[in-house]
Amino acid sequence: MSISASLVRELRERTGAGMMDCKKALVETNGDVEKAIDLLREKGLASAAKKSGRIAAEGIVDSYIHGGRIGVLIEVNSETDFVAKNDEFKSFVRDMAMQVAAANPRYVKREDVPEAEVEKERKVLVQQALNEGKPEHIAEKIVEGRMGKFFEQICLLEQTFIKDTDKKVVDVLNEIISKIGENIVIRRFARFEVGEGIEKKQEDFAEEVAKQMGQ
Repeated sequence: MSISASLVRELRERTGAGMMDCKKALVETNGDVEKAIDLLREKGLASAAKKSGRIAAEGIVDSYIHGGRIGVLIEVNSETDFVAKNDEFKSFVRDMAMQVAAANPRYVKREDVPEAEVEKERKVLVQQALNEGKPEHIAEKIVEGRMGKFFEQICLLEQTFIKDTDKKVVDVLNEIISKIGENIVIRRFARFEVGEGIEKKQEDFAEEVAKQMGQ
């Protein structure tokens, strides 16, 4: 059975479960949202949304260094110090640090992206669609889809999880929340790459050879 994106979104909003979990539940219940909700509850995957409003002020700061060239610092919060010492929680934090190193997001979630940056990107995409010969009313619809890709590139929670490409990072987050039973929040991160931001000198190869020959 084909499951529409709008149905998956509705179930996700009502349960807080991960996107792939919602889709699987809808497939198993032939698109019946109410039965899908019950199924997710039975699996313990519909509880993440209820926990998301609880304060998470404990947690850990972890680091990850890749090949001596990329480094990440990340803070992930939990509700209690007990969970912060949990091996599964620590493993999740390490996975998130590796995700940042590999996928280079700039923000945790789309709400963190400055409105000015969002509007700038939207205008560029609208103009692209118009340049492709699309009518204005069609261009607007196309842009919504392309904006989703934009957020997937720059927002950690919306990226494809590097260890399981069938999941988004937010799905992995919701799974650990349901499993551990506490609200968990990826608060912030910083990524460093050797030479990043430094304008490197570019020289013409022929000119370089000439210099070496004393010309």
